[in-house]
Amino acid sequence: MSTVYNRFRATALQRGDSDFLCVEEVTAANYGIEPETFSWRDASQRIETLRAAYASAGYGHGHRVGLLLENRPDHLFHWLALNALGASVVPISAEMRSAELQYLIGHAELALVVALPSRLDAVQSAAAAVGIQTKVTTADVRDFPRPASKAPSEEHPGADSECALLYTSGTTGRPKGCRLSNDYFLHIGDWYTTLGGWCPVRPHEERIVTPLPMNHVNAMAFTAMAVMTSGGCLIQLDRFHPKTWWKTVRATRATICHYLGVMPAMLLGAESSELDRAHSLRWAFGAGVARQDHARFEERFGFPLVEGWAMTETGAGGAIHANQGPREIGVNCFGAASADIEVRLVNDEGKDVDHDTPGELLVRAKGADPRRHFFSGYLKDEAATEEAWAGGWFHTGDIVRRAATGSMYYVDRKKNVIRRSGENISAVEVEGVLAHHPAIKTVAVAATPDAVRGDEVLACIVPAEPIAHEMQEQVARSIVELALRELAYYKAPGYVAFVDALPVTGSQKIQRGELRQLAATLPGTANCVDTRAMKTRQS
Repeated sequence: MSTVYNRFRATALQRGDSDFLCVEEVTAANYGIEPETFSWRDASQRIETLRAAYASAGYGHGHRVGLLLENRPDHLFHWLALNALGASVVPISAEMRSAELQYLIGHAELALVVALPSRLDAVQSAAAAVGIQTKVTTADVRDFPRPASKAPSEEHPGADSECALLYTSGTTGRPKGCRLSNDYFLHIGDWYTTLGGWCPVRPHEERIVTPLPMNHVNAMAFTAMAVMTSGGCLIQLDRFHPKTWWKTVRATRATICHYLGVMPAMLLGAESSELDRAHSLRWAFGAGVARQDHARFEERFGFPLVEGWAMTETGAGGAIHANQGPREIGVNCFGAASADIEVRLVNDEGKDVDHDTPGELLVRAKGADPRRHFFSGYLKDEAATEEAWAGGWFHTGDIVRRAATGSMYYVDRKKNVIRRSGENISAVEVEGVLAHHPAIKTVAVAATPDAVRGDEVLACIVPAEPIAHEMQEQVARSIVELALRELAYYKAPGYVAFVDALPVTGSQKIQRGELRQLAATLPGTANCVDTRAMKTRQS
């Protein structure tokens, strides 16, 4: 059972006509497809047809294929068909715009991109702009264009073969491509289905609902692999719809759900109803629930929100989850390290800190191989990989506190990443796009608190020429329009603040700590323009 495809096939042979993938009404309507439920047998047949078509076209081990298919069933079917041949998939957010697409296609050297019809022109233009001979097609094609790149390797794919390349937001530059092996995915499935405690997974019975995107590790690895390992049913939504959430949960008979911290807050904002507990959910898996919402949510809706911690780089090899022991609610507790994980908390000098003292979380697998079940490394960046593993420990960049009991509590992010509604946004990436605006002399981007989204993007602008107060809104809008053309909508500034100078060091580097403090004070002031209304999903 060395590949994800092998695990799917083994489970499919057992489960036959049982439910595998549910496309419910709201998701179907938003995607313009029919609501339906695919059995394990249905899915197997579709995957085998795709597998044969890809093989006939010459795709296989050593090729990378981009999937720009949102959370549609096609994402899973094409992923598993390609995995059967040893090809690696690169999930692409449908929100990406030209600059992002160009970088990803060129960096990953994609042999093929399977895209939504509405994004074909954008993908083709991006590939042409970087000079990559990337073929582009749609998911409903069965006569795939032959790859222009090298022929596939004759080696058989195995546990160490690259299964997927997922991009994370870079903190000091471009997003990094995390190379994830079949072993990485298989271990996540094993880890999830044996959690126990507050999070029991019943073989063949669980129906897991998630609104999270398939281009992120939570949905693509944790949720999908839990289903493929346990033999349950995946209820993959297009996104989170608070107004129809409970109707969907009831209609699909969901038993487990995945959440981000913003979701409980939104659901608590609705009026109480006699149907609040009329559902089958037994527990929820997530991170970031607000302290003030945790107990209120569980009391009202009747099931536990069980917090956990992981990164794309760690997978389940370094994951920590509050599934065991007494529950600690409303204190940002994400559990204690399991027996197969080692952790340290260190200060800026790399020295271990005492109990109840915040420090950066370092993790590794216990035993001879500290990188066991973690990512295989950053693509084309061995230096960054080794830096992350300095001293034999993976440096997470997250600041946490550990009690004498071993329980850990999330404090803050050390990395310069903005986390808006579960999306990690690189400040450096946004700055790189905004710097091209003619009205900008220098720019720095930081997070500012947002009651609903957690963080919002704030751009501090030092203008190239003085801007009259009455013209600031017009200029701010043009800056955001540039960002919306080049980046996913959620990365665009929600606030544009015009300042005389940026906080910098003696060597003219941005003082990120001071910038974050400044950003928290700017919304609502005279020279800060609120542009949040411009941030809407783009077709």
